[in-house]
Amino acid sequence: MKRVCIIGLGYIGLPTAVTLANYGHQVLGVDINRNVVTAINSKVPHIVEPGLQELLTNSINSGRLRADEKIDISDVYIICVPTPFKDLDEKRTPQPDISFIIAAAESLAPYLKDGDIVILESTSPVGTTSKLELFFSQKGINTKKIYIGYCPERVMPGNIFREITENSRIVGGITQDATAKITEFYRSFTKGEILMCNASTAEMTKLAENSFRDLNIAFANELSILCENQGINPWEVIKLANKHPRVDILQPGIGVGGHCIAVDPWFIVSADEENSKLIRTSREVNNYKTQWIINLIKSKLSRDGNLSKKKSSIGFLGVTFKPNIDDVRGSPAMNIVQHFIHAKYDVVVVEPHLNQLSDCKLVSIEHAIEHCDNLFILVRHDAFTDKITLEKLKLLGAIDLCGAYIN
Repeated sequence: MKRVCIIGLGYIGLPTAVTLANYGHQVLGVDINRNVVTAINSKVPHIVEPGLQELLTNSINSGRLRADEKIDISDVYIICVPTPFKDLDEKRTPQPDISFIIAAAESLAPYLKDGDIVILESTSPVGTTSKLELFFSQKGINTKKIYIGYCPERVMPGNIFREITENSRIVGGITQDATAKITEFYRSFTKGEILMCNASTAEMTKLAENSFRDLNIAFANELSILCENQGINPWEVIKLANKHPRVDILQPGIGVGGHCIAVDPWFIVSADEENSKLIRTSREVNNYKTQWIINLIKSKLSRDGNLSKKKSSIGFLGVTFKPNIDDVRGSPAMNIVQHFIHAKYDVVVVEPHLNQLSDCKLVSIEHAIEHCDNLFILVRHDAFTDKITLEKLKLLGAIDLCGAYIN
C-alpha cells in the first residue's frame, strides 16, 4: 500500500481520497480551505454524494485518512484542483486557466524524491502534463527518476463511488515507464479496464469525450427550439425518431452546466480555433438554449399579464446543474434564477439538495405551490416528481422546462 497525497478535496478529490483509504492506502488530503480540512477531520463531508458519509467515517476512524492544509512526504501525489476559465481572447473564446495546477506543483515539488508518482486528474488542455514535467525540471528535479502522468476522472456526480472503481480508466504517462507505474497504482483499487497511452493522447481523449456529449446535447437543444417555434411537441418528435434503429437523440434541457461538459470543449477550441468550428458551435447552441428559456419564461409571464407586474411571484424548482446533486457550478438553472432576481421579480427557489443559497430565498415545495403565481421546473429532481403528479402540475399551470415528466 502507498502513502498517497490528494491535492484538492472537492467533488473529485474527496471521493478519491476516501476510496483509496478504504482500499488500504494511507491518504493525506490537502486543501487550502481550512473549513474544508476541519470538516473532513471531524467526519463531516462538505459536499453531497451518496455513500460519502459512511466511507468518510470509516476512513477517519481507521486512521488511514487525514486532512491538512499542507502537503507531506508521500509516494503518490494526485492533483485534483479546478481548471477554470480566464479572460476571453479577441474571438471571445474562453481561455483555460491552469494556475491552480501550477500552484499545486509548486507546493509538492519540495517533497518529491526518486520513485515518486505524480498524477494529474484535473481536466486539462493538451500539453498540461508536459508542462508539469518542465516545471519540475526547472525546479532542479530529475524528472527521469519520477513518474508523471495524466489520468482523467470519468465519474458522474451522484454515482461516484461505483464509477470510480468500476469504470475504465485512461492512463497516459510522460514515458512508458510512467504509464506502467501509474497503471499499477490504479489497479490497486480499480476493477475497470485500464487503457494505456501517452499523456497528450489521454488529455485529448478526456476533452473529446465531453465535447462529443456536448455536441449531442446541442442537437437535442436546437431541435427542441425548432419544434417549439413551430408548435410541435419536441418530446414526441424525439420519442418517435428514436424508434429508428440507428437514431438515439438525447433529451433536451435548459442548457449545459457543471465543471466538465460546459468547460472542456473550450479547451479544444482555444488550442485550435480555426479547425474546431463544430465544437465551438455546439457550445454556443447550448449556451443560447439558456437564454432562449429565459425569453420563453418572459413570454409566458407577458401572456399572463405579469411581465410589468414584477411583484408577481415566481417559483423556480431546482437550481443545481443536474438532477439529484447539490452542485450549482455553472448551472444554467442558477443563471435563469439570477436573471429574474436581478430584474427585480419576486422569486423563490425550491432546492431540496441545498440548505442555503446566496441571494436566493429557499422555500419548501409546498410553500411554492401555495404562494407562487407561476411555477417553472428547471431541474428534474426525484424529490419533485415524487411529490407532484403530472395531473397536479397541469392544474397548477406549472411549466416543465426540463422534461421532468417525460418518460
